[in-house]
Parts: sequence; C-alpha cells; structure tokens
Amino acid sequence: MLKPKVLFPQQFIHKHPIHHGEEFGVLCWNTQKLTEKPEFQRTLSRVLTDYPSLFLLLQEVKLSAKNNWLLPSWSYAVAPNMQTRRSVYGVLTASGYAFKEAQARLSSKREGMFATHKSYMLSHHSLAEGGSLLVVNVHAINFVRARQFSQEIELIKEEILEHKGPLIVAGDFNVWSRQRRLSLLQFCRSVGLRQAIMVDPHHVKAYRQHPLDFIFYRDLALQETLAIDTSKVSDHNPLYARFRL
Repeated sequence: MLKPKVLFPQQFIHKHPIHHGEEFGVLCWNTQKLTEKPEFQRTLSRVLTDYPSLFLLLQEVKLSAKNNWLLPSWSYAVAPNMQTRRSVYGVLTASGYAFKEAQARLSSKREGMFATHKSYMLSHHSLAEGGSLLVVNVHAINFVRARQFSQEIELIKEEILEHKGPLIVAGDFNVWSRQRRLSLLQFCRSVGLRQAIMVDPHHVKAYRQHPLDFIFYRDLALQETLAIDTSKVSDHNPLYARFRL
C-alpha cells in the first residue's frame, strides 16, 4: 500500500568536508506532514536563524512531487515511506556539508494499522582528515509488537556496526513502552552511542510518559542541547544539539 517507487527527491550541491575541531548544529524534528504549510516554513526559518545548524533531520515530511520548494540552498536526500500521485512522505536529511553517500531504507515490516512501512536514511559526510561522519535519520516503526520493533532496531544496528568513527543517530523512535525503550537502550550500548540530554526535557514529545524523540552520538564532543517549544506548529518539538568534531 502506497509503497514508494523511487528515491525522491535529492540534491547534492556542497563539496566541503567537516574539519577536526569544527562545531556544527543538528536540528531533529518530526514535522507531522506540515512541511508544505507556510506557517511551518516560517517557523523552520526562524528556528534555524536562532539555532544555526549544518544538519537538518526531519521525519514525517510531505513533499509535492511537482514542487521542489524545500531547502534550495541545502544538500539533501529523502528516504520515502509512502508515495501517492501528488506527494512523497518520509524522512529527509539535509546538510551544509558534502554527502559522500545517501542510502534510503524501508522497514522490513509494515505497520498493522495502516499497512505502510517506515523509513530511515543513512548518510556519510566526508571528514577533512579522512573517513566520514555517519548520520542515521530514523522514524521507527509503530503499531507492531515489541518483538517486531526490536527486530527493526536490530536491522539498523547491522547497517552501522562496521562504521568506524563519529556517528549520529536521531529521530522519532516511537519508544512509548518499557520494552521498546529497553530495545533502544540496548541498541545504543551495542554501538557505543550516548544520548544528548535536552536541557528542557518537558518540551520533548512524550506518550505514556515516555519521550519519543532522541539525538544520540559517538566520537563527538557535545556542546549544547535544547528542546525548542514550537507547539503551535507540529505535535512534536524540534531537538537541537551542537557538536564539535
């Protein structure tokens, strides 16, 4: 049902790598399919002005198949999970740095309620001293049993185990139960990830008192975090973290 046919859209216009000692911001946001709304676009522009970022990780984006309005000055790629005649939905990773590679992935299972997949994006970004930063933008599967959720997280783990070097894994993980949260914590331990703790955790989207959105990292120095209150736009708030390589 509505399974996407192509990787769509993508744009790679940047060529410069990340240098050792450089700082950069990461903004992570479940947009609730509001990306084409003027209010959302104004809010995103304002947030990026206040919190300059060189990585933008969006989940649940909606893009018109005929109107490539989004982020004309950014390099980006989309991992769709649904596609209709008029729109594409999924996760979007954008950066002011060069993309070495962008790989779109679909969950192996479908969500029971809607019979649709979820998607995630793996992108490699060049380091000036060699190697790459791997960024994984995740919208984790929902409406399945905890065992199936754990299996999907394990597939992501297998994708990144061989990566040596800095790593960011972020997104909406839908960990609204203790079992799901434990699966996510076990995944983080297995690949050496630390959580970027938000200084305003009450602004982080939660369900049944379980936070849903996270930024995790490895081999980077965390400088600052913030959950930004934009509750009049999406039902999730954006998470911001600044890192130094």
